[in-house]
Amino acid sequence: MSGNVTSLFRGTAAHSPSMAALTRESGEAGAGPVDFCIPCNPYFPTPAMFEEMAGRLRDIITYYPSGADTITAELCGLLELPPQCVAMGNGSTELITWIDHLLVRDSLAVPVPTFGRWTDQPMETGKRVDMFPLQESAGFALDLARYAEFVRARGTRTVVICNPNNPDGGYLHKQALVQFMDAMADRDLVVIDESFLEFADAEAEPSVVREAMLRPNVVVLRSLGKNFGLHGIRFGYLVANPALAGRVRAMLPKWNLNSFAEHVVFMLRDHGPEYAQSLHQVRRDRLEMAGRLSALPGLTVYPSQGNFLFVRLPVGAEGTVVRDRMLTEHRILVRECGNKIGSSSRFLRLVVRPQVDVHRLVSGLEQVLYGSRRGAAVPGPATGTGYSSGTAAVDRLVSETNGAGMRALAAQPAGPPGLAAAPAAGTGMPLPAAGGGRPGRPRPRPPPHQQLRPVRTNRSFVRTGRSVRVYVTAWRRGDLAPRGAGRAYSSKYQFERTQEPVPCQQMARPCEMLPIMS
Repeated sequence: MSGNVTSLFRGTAAHSPSMAALTRESGEAGAGPVDFCIPCNPYFPTPAMFEEMAGRLRDIITYYPSGADTITAELCGLLELPPQCVAMGNGSTELITWIDHLLVRDSLAVPVPTFGRWTDQPMETGKRVDMFPLQESAGFALDLARYAEFVRARGTRTVVICNPNNPDGGYLHKQALVQFMDAMADRDLVVIDESFLEFADAEAEPSVVREAMLRPNVVVLRSLGKNFGLHGIRFGYLVANPALAGRVRAMLPKWNLNSFAEHVVFMLRDHGPEYAQSLHQVRRDRLEMAGRLSALPGLTVYPSQGNFLFVRLPVGAEGTVVRDRMLTEHRILVRECGNKIGSSSRFLRLVVRPQVDVHRLVSGLEQVLYGSRRGAAVPGPATGTGYSSGTAAVDRLVSETNGAGMRALAAQPAGPPGLAAAPAAGTGMPLPAAGGGRPGRPRPRPPPHQQLRPVRTNRSFVRTGRSVRVYVTAWRRGDLAPRGAGRAYSSKYQFERTQEPVPCQQMARPCEMLPIMS
């Protein structure tokens, strides 16, 4: 693929460019790249179902669809849900938009990193977004007790949890989630985003949709495009008590669902076994793919219950370089997560795909990360180059802990290369491996021109009680800064203060920094 294609990634904010845009920019005929970026089901619809839709394409795109109530009633019959508790939307993003406009008053809390619309949408309408950072040192596991304390300390009125979470695939068991919902009974709204839950196999019945219908302030969001492998059709639904679901449903246009969505929903009654088999195959592929990736030196693979895997690149590897080279040299599209709040360019999200594609992915990563030293993304010990964040203290911490962020991890016995360590007590999730990186001598302090600094130096700090409001004109995009130095990207980002480094991005307005939670 042409190198011009990679320029599309620099024009996007929290998402990747569409496959259509990549195809147009490449100017190449035939199939596009192998897609490890867009998280959809590669086994559904079946080839026979695609042939059936192709045979009816003229009618599908010529005529109006049925009203949303008709399509919703058919879906509810398949799911055994009461139609008055369901609202169908033109993708889950449409439903997130209406939830924000109708049900979110002034503030929303969400763990980060997560799906970008849960942070961007409420800020676009002037809401305060309270972001609870998931710690890399804890394997990005969400501690529900600390999250509840955070919500109460901030006085947040709307609470969001994605289960499994995107991009890391972290999973919360149903019983713990129901207890959290009950603990948040005094909040205006609790949203449980289950867009990827169909791919989970940790429990036989992991969804909380039944519990949501019985509670006055809980909404569950579900996706259909991801499960059915049809992102382009744009359909999803929410489940809540009749009053909440009715408020959203009343605002939706009569024909907000297209004819393709209607056709697929009415096909499902005859293709249930094929759909169930496709989910089973994705879960098997996820296990095998995690094993293949874990064998790569220095690569950490986090446990996932979604149809994707969250991986940390070896020390010294830059995610944007890996992404661009995988696309231009190997025609493989991966999701680099540097533009996700709470993540950095050291992380990739890789969609679960059939083993023949995984073999191609692993081969490409081996060449990009560890190939000839002249072109390798991971510097060798004899090259004289080392990982540099631009801040000497951060570089020393990364060097001593392989980027895990805690010196205590460095003392743990190392397991097989790339595998996460044993679960830490109370986290339910393995910690990143401490021994996966290449040993090296301590990094020297970088010269002044490489150290982190504002583009302009007009900074001021205003203390209000235990909080500090930080005004910074701009930081160099992509650099690392200690938490407390200012988080960029928009106004009113709320962060719990810790000592871990976070990637800085452009900041146009002030952002408030939170005191340490006790």
